[in-house]
Amino acid sequence: MAVFPNLSSLAERAERLNARLSECDICPRRCRVNRKAGERGVCRVGGNAAVASFGPHFGEEAPLVGNNGSGTVFFSGCNLRCVFCQNYEISHMGEGGEVSAERLAGIFLSIQRMGCHNLNLVTPTHVTSQIVEALSLASSGGLSIPVVYNCGGYESVDTLQELEGVVDIYMPDVKFLDAEPAGRYCDAPDYPEVVRAALTEMDRQVGPLSLDLHGIALRGVLVRHLVMPGEASTTRRVIDFLADEIGKDTYLNLMHQYRPCGRALEFPEIGRRTAAGEWREARDYALEKGMFRLAGG
Repeated sequence: MAVFPNLSSLAERAERLNARLSECDICPRRCRVNRKAGERGVCRVGGNAAVASFGPHFGEEAPLVGNNGSGTVFFSGCNLRCVFCQNYEISHMGEGGEVSAERLAGIFLSIQRMGCHNLNLVTPTHVTSQIVEALSLASSGGLSIPVVYNCGGYESVDTLQELEGVVDIYMPDVKFLDAEPAGRYCDAPDYPEVVRAALTEMDRQVGPLSLDLHGIALRGVLVRHLVMPGEASTTRRVIDFLADEIGKDTYLNLMHQYRPCGRALEFPEIGRRTAAGEWREARDYALEKGMFRLAGG
């Protein structure tokens, strides 16, 4: 169960993060827009978080889902501009409605009342300030389930440091470890260096994924990697990084569900589904590297 910092400490973190919205540097984009005044940067979200949907989700990884589901909150907007995003309407088009901190705290507590095993914050990076403020309110109302930070991996270390002791489970995508595809498909050529630093910080905070006696995740890092057609996702380099620098005991979900979404058909090399043989090659390579906590298929 989540053990938050004391309420005054959590409120102080929320205040520090909120102050940064005046010249926003919450994520590596560092757009420097005044989101508190309604200005919008790459994420296209202003001073309030926007929520597209929330509720129990049974399509997440088994250690998150259990019998009662993972309590997902899907936030609108995103600091990455992935052309192939499977939630394109939410992340790019802004589907969803703005919520106050009080309303967001109420959503968090309703997730707990639904019996979900965790609070799964989907695409939280650009609304970290608003989330911490809402968690401060929700913790005073009895929120105690593990908090999952379900992100794209494009994180600032200084922002992640404000989440130490707040986030129980980090679940980042590691999309690419080469500047060319990161720039081409996500408009973030610095993604490889950013995600390496972010994963290192996440691992420092919470370590490898730990489970309870029923196989439900309590704390740790759970990494997702979407295996894309051809060499687009630099899968071997991602596996090398995880095995050699983070740890062979890293829980890795090698995802096979890539399909052309969003604007992907504008890029012929990723305009098809990933072949079964491509995914098997990725799995076999991960096993060769000694990664023994594999999921996916």
